[in-house]
Amino acid sequence: MKSSLLSAARKEVILCDGAMGTELFARGLGPNQCGMLWNRDRAGDVRQTHAAYVAAGCRLITTNSFGGTRTMLGQHGLAMSVRDLNKLAAAIAREAVGETGWVLGDVGPFGDFLEPLGDTTAEELQAIFSEQIEALAEGGADAILVETMSDPAEAAVGVRAAKAVTSLPVAATLAFQKTAGTFRTMMGAPAADALGTVLEAGAEIVGANCGTDLALEDYIELASELARAAGPALAILQPNAGAPQSTPEGTRYNATPEEMAAIVPRLREAGIAIIGGCCGTTPRHLAAMAHALR
Repeated sequence: MKSSLLSAARKEVILCDGAMGTELFARGLGPNQCGMLWNRDRAGDVRQTHAAYVAAGCRLITTNSFGGTRTMLGQHGLAMSVRDLNKLAAAIAREAVGETGWVLGDVGPFGDFLEPLGDTTAEELQAIFSEQIEALAEGGADAILVETMSDPAEAAVGVRAAKAVTSLPVAATLAFQKTAGTFRTMMGAPAADALGTVLEAGAEIVGANCGTDLALEDYIELASELARAAGPALAILQPNAGAPQSTPEGTRYNATPEEMAAIVPRLREAGIAIIGGCCGTTPRHLAAMAHALR
């Protein structure tokens, strides 16, 4: 019988997958199109992307549901499709990973600010997140990932929503930038404070993904901070494929699979329990990282 994600990650480093958006764009997704519609209209492409990460050695597969709240789907006229598209996202990932690993139900930012910067209350946001999370759980998610958060308070609402409507483990990752030598979220929260907020909300797995303008060496430094701040909880880190580079064709991430693999031992030594990739990483990057873990 497959062990729980939490117990497995306490015994060995678990490899999470890499970017979904990078792969869908490579398959033809347009810049202003809704990637979640592919769960319904091009499910084969989504399934093949998940399968490529499984074949690369990833045991933790993230659903194609980053923009799956009614507020984000509403920008595409799909606010009434929250349940269907999120349930499909989890079911496709579940089929791809089978019993070899676990499905992370992906929950991204809701697209606005909490009061007082915005008009949304914490109670309203919890209802928004709960709607998505319930559908992900119904579709077969093994855990919930509240990710790419700039506001620790928003992340904490997502964690509390998951705890209120499911019994699944919850991971929370924030996006950091390095300012005057200190890792902070866009809202100015230092890494230790940001992780403390989501830990207090009940997250069992905490860390970072998708840093702003961070080089691979920065992620190694950040890993130590995350592991310390996580304490007895599990630490997760999903670096981008290096710092972004602006080109006439758009933003590119140029770290090679070999360069990504080279940081894996140092992330493990720092105490990271779950290692994956974010923007710019592909199944080739994750295959190299899997080899480094072995």
